Amino acid sequence: MDSAAEPDRPTRACTSRAAARVAVVVVNYNTAGLTVDCLASLATEPGVRAVVVDNASPDGSGARIAAAIAANGWGGWTEFLPAGRNGGFAAGNNVALRAIFAAAPADRPDYVLLLNPDTVVRPGAVARLVEFLDARPRAGIAGSQLEYPDGTLQESAFRFPTVASELENGLRLGLVSRALARYVVAPVPRADPHRTHWVCGASMLVRREVFERVGFLDEGYFLYFEEVDFCRRAARAGWECWAVPASRVVHLLGQATGMSDAAKVTRRVPRYWLEARRRYFVKHHGPVRAWAAAALWAAARATWRVRRRLQAKPDPDPPHLLADFVRFNLLTAHPAPAPEVTR
Repeated sequence: MDSAAEPDRPTRACTSRAAARVAVVVVNYNTAGLTVDCLASLATEPGVRAVVVDNASPDGSGARIAAAIAANGWGGWTEFLPAGRNGGFAAGNNVALRAIFAAAPADRPDYVLLLNPDTVVRPGAVARLVEFLDARPRAGIAGSQLEYPDGTLQESAFRFPTVASELENGLRLGLVSRALARYVVAPVPRADPHRTHWVCGASMLVRREVFERVGFLDEGYFLYFEEVDFCRRAARAGWECWAVPASRVVHLLGQATGMSDAAKVTRRVPRYWLEARRRYFVKHHGPVRAWAAAALWAAARATWRVRRRLQAKPDPDPPHLLADFVRFNLLTAHPAPAPEVTR
């Protein structure tokens, strides 16, 4: 088990699937060890059942997870679902959501927790989210405070990306960032519960009625931006989104996707990130503003790179980021985005 887990916590008595107030969805793709550690951290959480979806992992990790569920006696509260194909993170979550919501309304859980496999749930983290939403009927989504294994906080609550935020993010100039402070996508973590635009999908609790009203995740996103899109759709339907720092979850950042902090400086940004970003902007801002946002970010980032070189400072961006971004967003003709799939 990962050192960030809680190896000394006793295993709880099984909560029956029908009795659980919270269904936890974990999507696996070649991450058997991480997924098993994640499940182990849920083993003492009361009122919880888990649904593990395997996105057709070619490394056989799906079989290893199924075997671990049986070996640890987790079968009473954990269900394993093979997806049959790797349709991406949103599609994998939707496999579980369709199974959960296929039940009669009276048998559906009150909440669904979308949880990354590269997480370890601290004791009581799920209960803190449930208690928070129980007390606020208009709050539809609540996110945990994510942290590294040593307790250092990660950015977990965010604002929606806009044209202004793309300028701020690309330029990285203190004067501009201060002037555009209310548009900064990733503000400094706060210690108090607070409303926010969206929370990281690594640990995001969603009220059942939100899914029933706005649908599931949009499968047009293969990986990244799916939770941003979902929280925006929920906001348009009148639901509040909150960050709940009392709920703490260790996030082994990027371990499930390969986009960890260390990997970012040696690996090119994958095409599916570029596709997801463009889909979000076209879908929520329209093609003209999407193009303007991309052009503004590219010009700002080029200016930042020149300033960086003049200051003789290292460049922390992934290799070829600016060239790949310009080629994809400004020099490539794109067909109309794929239709939204949320059911």
